[in-house]
Amino acid sequence: MANFKPSAVIGRLPEHYFRALKEKVADYRSRGIDIIDLSSGNPDQPTPEHIVRSLKEAAGKPENHGYPPFYGKKSTLEAVAAFYKREYDVDLDPETEIAVFHGSSTGIMGIAQTLLGTGDVLLTANPAYPPYYAAAAMAGAEVHAIPVYEKDGFLPDYRTVSEEIIRRVKLLLLNYPNNPTGAVATRGFFEQSLALAAKHHFPVVNDFAYGAFGFGGLRPISLLQIPGGKEYGVEIYTLSKTYNMAGWRFGFAAGNASIIRALKLFHTHAYSTIFGGVQDAAATALLGPQDNVGRLVERYERRRDALVSKLRSIGWEVSAPAGTFFAWFKVPEGYRSREFAEKLLEEAHVAVAPGEGFGSQGDSYVRIGLVNSEEQLLEAAKRIARTGIFRKSAVQLSEGRP
Repeated sequence: MANFKPSAVIGRLPEHYFRALKEKVADYRSRGIDIIDLSSGNPDQPTPEHIVRSLKEAAGKPENHGYPPFYGKKSTLEAVAAFYKREYDVDLDPETEIAVFHGSSTGIMGIAQTLLGTGDVLLTANPAYPPYYAAAAMAGAEVHAIPVYEKDGFLPDYRTVSEEIIRRVKLLLLNYPNNPTGAVATRGFFEQSLALAAKHHFPVVNDFAYGAFGFGGLRPISLLQIPGGKEYGVEIYTLSKTYNMAGWRFGFAAGNASIIRALKLFHTHAYSTIFGGVQDAAATALLGPQDNVGRLVERYERRRDALVSKLRSIGWEVSAPAGTFFAWFKVPEGYRSREFAEKLLEEAHVAVAPGEGFGSQGDSYVRIGLVNSEEQLLEAAKRIARTGIFRKSAVQLSEGRP
């Protein structure tokens, strides 16, 4: 069989981090081993029934059987604008300040394609969501990742970035609430980010995929709520997490009109249009009852609290995330993230995501998803206790205590 060499663009791309994790879990399960998979971020709850019903009705409408408008249905764009006004008191022009696409991942890749070129710098945090690196690689750009620390709330300190790097930055890509750390941005941090962007004239993009999820009464703020937010910023949102619509592939960007215009052009060439039925269902989600969202936040918070409490009880001193549905736990002394994750998989049959996959700053952490039932999370903690990694749990087990 002929073997063809891929393009330089493909050659620059790393292996997809999460695919490799899934393959490892699948290998164990193929051998009949019961694995509790806490490594992923695939919501475990169903899409609310009124949204599913909306899609079923929309699929029967002849108007949705042909090509929808290239830039999205007017009703869908207006629903996004209404959502931002209701949730964040931000006014958006549906025609010029909103772009819709197939999930937020498409938006992240599109942002890089529309704003970056060879030799440009994408500025982000370390650790960060792995596809940010792939997005920069596809555009031929470099990544400068600012190390972030737990003591600083996992927020970047821009003073650590050299003037030489700052001059080459063409995009500041943020992600708050943050995957993987669970950190939530402060208003002051967003103000600093926009001030830096204004001074050096580059755009700020906030990946707001977990915008609905703040714990302890904390409500994550939108970048667009900050003065200058729409002038220098764009926010990317997805319905995957907020409405348990991960498989529906619907996301959007809102903010600076010049960036939105470029994103629309990119999407029409790269992906064409979005099925009208999905757009109608997305509008139903954004405009309809929001009770399910509130209950979902409460569910993740209960899971977080149960898991953190149980792990602390076995001797693993972990910090509770402020938002998202991920927990970012420091590994025990003497371990690195991959070594620790492999030990949990082999000895506890619990899969977690090694922090090294999110950047060098993540090598002392593992990421655990809260998208499993409370019962599974507690069972995972019990299995971890039985490995004897933590002194306290080993003592408990030797004394016959659970």
